[in-house]
Amino acid sequence: MNARTLPFLATLGVFILLYAACAIQYPSMLSSRVIGNLLTDNAFLGVLAVGMTFVILSGGIDLSVGAVMGFTTVALAVMIEGAGLHPLASFTIVLVGGAAFGCGVGVAIHWLKAPPFIVTLTAMFLARGAALLLSTDSIPVRHEFYQTLSGLSLSLPGSGRLGLIAMVMLLAFVLGGVLLHFTRAGLRVYALGGNARFAGLMGIDTARTTILVYGVSSTMAALAGIIFSLYTRSGYALTGVGVELDAIAAVVIGGTLLSGGVGGMAGSLIGVLIQGLILTWITFDGSLSSWWTKIAIGMLLFIFIGLQRLILQFSAPTGRTG
Repeated sequence: MNARTLPFLATLGVFILLYAACAIQYPSMLSSRVIGNLLTDNAFLGVLAVGMTFVILSGGIDLSVGAVMGFTTVALAVMIEGAGLHPLASFTIVLVGGAAFGCGVGVAIHWLKAPPFIVTLTAMFLARGAALLLSTDSIPVRHEFYQTLSGLSLSLPGSGRLGLIAMVMLLAFVLGGVLLHFTRAGLRVYALGGNARFAGLMGIDTARTTILVYGVSSTMAALAGIIFSLYTRSGYALTGVGVELDAIAAVVIGGTLLSGGVGGMAGSLIGVLIQGLILTWITFDGSLSSWWTKIAIGMLLFIFIGLQRLILQFSAPTGRTG
């Protein structure tokens, strides 16, 4: 068995066993309605995980995605309800703005030689502060186009439905997977995360790759903001506080090494579904607090980081020179 695929296979095994245990206790967990709701309720987290997969594969971290998501929701509400812009125009503005913001973060990380943790922490404060500057109140979005989009769904066998935002999330994973696994840009991301110095010596444009990675991450954060805005039909500056940690956890549980260079998009999707499945099980149980989700995720994260450490230790070269 390839050690690089072991974390993903472990994640897949955990998901299958967890779902089987839930289905045995609550057979209705197998219904298409629950599956559709599982995908719809976690759509914004899934989109964040797509961008975070690029970042962690490159060996970086992005703490600003939750703040960018929150800024997006309140910016949309202000533009649509305050300025009277059409939602489609507002969506375009926030996506372009998110991409530009992420590229700026990538430029700062590469050219200032600053750690991603510090730069994205600074970006997080900037985005959150800007969101609070726009409004400290929750702003409802009553535009009829929102109602139309929220009502779009695809019927599943049984009584389930797959909402528009769930379909957007799945499309984001497919496109992200194609970009990551079947293009030269994706190979450069893996090379940058494997060893940035060697990647530069091999002629890979590390500056452009870093800017691409953080540009994708912030664009996905803006898209997650659009999804959350459609989900709640409102904008609030404090939306997404701490959600960046959930996205990081989903990617790591999905088998992507925190040191970069190893992982994939399919694992991140399963990591998101594991988090959603635990919350769904707690909802079915009815007697447990939702905070048990955090405890379960913390335990899984600890296990998978330990597994990654073992893989790195056993895959490290042991031969002596000379």
